[in-house]
Amino acid sequence: MNLARGWLAGFAFCALAGLASWKWLDRPIALWLHAQQSVVHGRHFLEPLTQIPDPLIPAGGVLIVVFGIRALLGRPFGKIQAVAIVCCFSVIVGETIKNGLKWFFGRPWPESWHGNPSFIRDHLYAFHWLNGGHGYDSFPSGHMTATAAVLSVAWLCYPRWRAVYTLVACLVAAGLLLSNFHFLSDVIAGAFLGASIGWMTTVLFGRVPNLVGSGES
Repeated sequence: MNLARGWLAGFAFCALAGLASWKWLDRPIALWLHAQQSVVHGRHFLEPLTQIPDPLIPAGGVLIVVFGIRALLGRPFGKIQAVAIVCCFSVIVGETIKNGLKWFFGRPWPESWHGNPSFIRDHLYAFHWLNGGHGYDSFPSGHMTATAAVLSVAWLCYPRWRAVYTLVACLVAAGLLLSNFHFLSDVIAGAFLGASIGWMTTVLFGRVPNLVGSGES
């Protein structure tokens, strides 16, 4: 019950922060960054920060197969391998849910890069409900979701390195925001989604120690 209350409190806080950002901060920030030419001059500098989570999803799929083969061979798993498995499931589940939410909210991007509709170029800001894709898939941030999905698992399993996890998350968030790839509320929502999935996945794996064979005759 305490875990559920903690998650609900986090959801309420992030929902309010996201709404406040959507109402008062997203447009001024995007316009200011565009006016300062941060998109033109800063994107090449900041782009490596936004690419930090790029390998996570394909790596998750590959590692699940690798660990699956290892399990079929009867090889034991240490803590590092177990944590890696949880990270893999977390990032893949986060990717799946994120894609559904992008379609549900249908939000345009701050900037246009490949002809996509955007707030800066086309003055589009409203959500296109149940009509994501085709350039309307800014919310929530997938890069932030993947980052938080992995870091939240590591946060729980290896708390000694929490300062490092915080730094990595802040670097990715800064890269996405300052390069005008995402609105602030996109980043907030992606961070909460990823952290939620990582937290839930870690708890779930911890509570099914003997799933296979426990009730078979």
